[in-house]
Amino acid sequence: GEGMTQTVRDRLRHCPDMERALGRLHMQRGGPRDMQAIARGLEVATHLHGVFLHLDAASLPEYLAAIGRQAGEHRRMVEELSRALQDELPMLARDGGFVRAGYHAALDEFRMLQTESKRLIAALQARYAGETGIATLKIKPNNVLGYYIEITRKHEHKVPEGFIHRQTMKDALRYTTTELAELEQKIGEAADRALKLELEIFQTLCERIGEYAPLIVKAARALAALDVYAALAELASVQRYVRPVVDDGMAFSITGGRHPVVEKAMEKTGERFIGNACALGGKERLWLLTGPNMAGKSTFLRQNALIAVLAQMGSFVPAESAHIGVVDKLFSRVGAADDLARGRSTFMVEMVETATILAQAGERSLVILDEIGRGTATFDGLSIAWAVVEHLHNAIRCRGLFATHYHELTHLAETLSSLACYTVRVREWQGKVVFLHEVAAGTADKSYGIHVARLAGLPSAVLGRARQVLKILEDQDNSPASGLTASGLPLFSGNNGVDSPRMALPEPELPEALQQIMVLLEGCDPDRMSPREAHDLLYRIKEMAEVG
Repeated sequence: GEGMTQTVRDRLRHCPDMERALGRLHMQRGGPRDMQAIARGLEVATHLHGVFLHLDAASLPEYLAAIGRQAGEHRRMVEELSRALQDELPMLARDGGFVRAGYHAALDEFRMLQTESKRLIAALQARYAGETGIATLKIKPNNVLGYYIEITRKHEHKVPEGFIHRQTMKDALRYTTTELAELEQKIGEAADRALKLELEIFQTLCERIGEYAPLIVKAARALAALDVYAALAELASVQRYVRPVVDDGMAFSITGGRHPVVEKAMEKTGERFIGNACALGGKERLWLLTGPNMAGKSTFLRQNALIAVLAQMGSFVPAESAHIGVVDKLFSRVGAADDLARGRSTFMVEMVETATILAQAGERSLVILDEIGRGTATFDGLSIAWAVVEHLHNAIRCRGLFATHYHELTHLAETLSSLACYTVRVREWQGKVVFLHEVAAGTADKSYGIHVARLAGLPSAVLGRARQVLKILEDQDNSPASGLTASGLPLFSGNNGVDSPRMALPEPELPEALQQIMVLLEGCDPDRMSPREAHDLLYRIKEMAEVG
């Protein structure tokens, strides 16, 4: 239940990466913190092993019970590592100070010597201060001199004969004594011997962990599997996923399907994801999906592929219901991935990927294709898309979704028995297009590209001109092949040979200087001009532009 999921996830939250720590120690690149990570990981594994052990075996699926057993019981190892290691640890073993007090008698003795020596240093400082009458006298260590006696300049005259001068500073003088040197040597020896012993202990623990490694790996993998299952369980609960039916049939029936990532992103803006059904099978094995850009075609394609992947990896899926006959291979050709560095255009990449799909897909495969053929001339693209749809339908006979802008492809439904036409619905309202994000049977009545261009912020003059050109194209049989010429479609003139006053655009008012320059240019023949004449002409144009 949810309580169980929460228990597992709470425990796993504190679990380090045991396999990584083990790998570092094995390669002799690890430190005390890696040992601590293994101890903490084994502690989590032991706890979860106990939790699963006390659950009613009848209520626990066998694979979960097996994971519980695999996690294992590691109390002795955890205890050994916890006894050996301090709570706060250095990064590197050579820094020392990581072995816990009470773990090793000889190490404790060396440490006591160090502590005792430091106490003796403090006593020596107090004695020297009393004997010399210099209250500010200090005994300090540094990396170069070791321990030294520091006396300020104003007390220089009080320094006794036994003090050996070491260093002169701006405001102070530094000395040592035979007594201090002996004490320093004791401290140094104790520190060296303590560190040497700690490194030996570290090596022994490494060997111990090495022997235990197979059980650590087993526990780490059990925890990793639990992590996946618990995360998917929580996701299914929080995001309202359902349990899919996966069998050996050829079904692909999803109701209320959603895109898990897009839905999560929409939650942040407070929007609701519109679920859609998808039923590929029988007379509708291959769907031809039309509809404008931004309506949600690509999202619909991807969500169904993701639902298939989630279902077959053992997860619940974002839908109201799902029944999927096992998909042996999933192929997708979505988005444009240019490979310019290797000299392959977007269209070439698209064709290579499509070729791979057609060569490898089989009857049990699921294929999603988005806008095949868009990277080349209209007729080329349409012809390729047409042939690909026929091949998927007749030769490969797989389940598939094919999104396209080529509305002409919908005529294929008349001859291909298992091809169904679907569209992503939109509504026009007060001159604007509203994307409903609903997939329904049928074909798109138009593409709404100019509406999308308007949303993107194209200048109004460009949008107005695009509408005029579109109207002419639609009036001329909606076919780019109707032999449009410059007179039939005067894209660069105001009213050049077109009867319709709709196409007449006002002649722009040119500045006088620009008109004079144009007259000058019309009267010259660049092919007959000498370089000197061309140079003179350029100067005259520059003068006229500056005056204008």
